[in-house]
Amino acid sequence: MDISSLTNISPTLRKSLLPQELEETDRTRSFDAVYQAALDMIQETNQYQNEEELEEIKLAMGLSENTHDLGIAQSKAEAAIQYTVAVRDKFLEAYKEIMQMQM
Repeated sequence: MDISSLTNISPTLRKSLLPQELEETDRTRSFDAVYQAALDMIQETNQYQNEEELEEIKLAMGLSENTHDLGIAQSKAEAAIQYTVAVRDKFLEAYKEIMQMQM
């Protein structure tokens, strides 16, 4: 599939093809979208941690004999935490770089 012909699309046609959300260039809305995505990621990480704790409790109380579910829950929680920490580190790195910029 050759996409080089797509560079010649007029701006009017391009706007009509894009979803309504992508047309908005308001900085506040862009920041809100990034902020909401970060909150969603943190909530998802918390959910994975809660599921891991629940599986640990089930296994400890004898309600579950399946260690496979515990292993999966632990893996999901660990991956989510690592990803969240990596995003946080990149955000802080970008913030520090912005603060060092001279006007």
